[in-house]
Amino acid sequence: MTSISRRSFHSLAAAFAASVAVPALVQPARAELVIDVRRGNFQPIPIAIADFSGEGDLGPRISGIIANNLTRSGYFQVLDKTRFPERPAFDAAPQFAAWKASGAQGLVTGRVARDGSGRLRAEFRLWDLVSGQQVQGQQYTTDSASWRRISHIISDAVYTKITGVGGFFDTRIAFVDESGPKENRRKRLAVMDQDGGNVRFLTQGESLAVAPRYSPVTQDIAFMSQASGQQPRVQVINLETGSRQVVGNFPEMSASPRFSPDGRRLLISLQDGANSNIHAYDLASRQASRLTNTNAIDTSASYSPDGSQIVFESDRGGKQQIYLMGADGSSPRRISFGQGAYSQPAWSPRGDLIAFTKQSANGFAIGVMKPDGSGERILTEGFHNEGPSWAPNGQYLVIFRDPGGQSGGKLYMIDITGKVEVPIPTPSYASDPTWSPLLSNQ
Repeated sequence: MTSISRRSFHSLAAAFAASVAVPALVQPARAELVIDVRRGNFQPIPIAIADFSGEGDLGPRISGIIANNLTRSGYFQVLDKTRFPERPAFDAAPQFAAWKASGAQGLVTGRVARDGSGRLRAEFRLWDLVSGQQVQGQQYTTDSASWRRISHIISDAVYTKITGVGGFFDTRIAFVDESGPKENRRKRLAVMDQDGGNVRFLTQGESLAVAPRYSPVTQDIAFMSQASGQQPRVQVINLETGSRQVVGNFPEMSASPRFSPDGRRLLISLQDGANSNIHAYDLASRQASRLTNTNAIDTSASYSPDGSQIVFESDRGGKQQIYLMGADGSSPRRISFGQGAYSQPAWSPRGDLIAFTKQSANGFAIGVMKPDGSGERILTEGFHNEGPSWAPNGQYLVIFRDPGGQSGGKLYMIDITGKVEVPIPTPSYASDPTWSPLLSNQ
């Protein structure tokens, strides 16, 4: 796995605040290059992404990924290069009047070079073409193999500066890669960049792998694995070392893992005859605490961002619905009351919404509701949609959609306004996606 250390980025925690030395081209002014994406009534903002200079075709490849990221976000309209009024130089101010006439409101320029040790240095500038000022300028240094990560980090810096929402491009998505005939699919655990690049397989199909869940703080993924003739078991795999460990030594099936916000515990569902109950498993002590005790199927539990509450699905009322309880299992209460069956709840990292899958006569829908059950909104629906998992900024979800027949699932990214829905490329059929935390925060 390609990694970027904090030292490699001159202390990555401060990298986004590290300014490039900028000539006195314009006087500071209040930026007008802003879009409010949370209200849902926005129009994509026109922006130009110039080819980065230097290092052969590496500069254009970096700027190409930036353009692709911003386009896929749904919040930007990237200007076609045939409409560029000039080829902007990195060390000079753009021709603001000409650029405004082209329809662009923002411009990204950049360059890449190698230092004496062969390490890659990339720098960029974001220009507000309306106010006539530079509003962002940063520099990054890393090994040459990490050029895609630099592209994603620059994308995050531009996205956050304009939208005010945290980044999500410097992330990965783990998923189940499915190949072969539908009656006998090989299911391998895989991980890739959020845009579908850098696919890597973590298991080789020697056993069934389903329901992966990323740790919010480490490079660990919990998932359910089943070898032929054995009970399904929750395992944890570390992406840096490749080491795997089985969670607990339970006599019955363990399923539906989900990490706590601090990464120290797992919520798992343990089979109890025809029923299942939710347990909290401490990864250090390897002790499990039972949280529910009903003659029902309680599963798919998810912590609130502060760890004080748990949302889960249960059929204790006769049909799958969403319930809320304290982190110790106290005071369970139902929060879903619409028509249909609710399942797979996932709490947003921002804490403001709970995503879910809803099954009705019309098929499967992905929706969101507030933690008290109010404000239910359907984001997308169709024949078969499942498995919502949040981006770390709480603005997007990744889901999978299966059209039925002999075909298979595909991954899609949707946003919480319901206006954005784009496919995520995978090598084959795919299901059960889970979004990583922002890598530059780890």
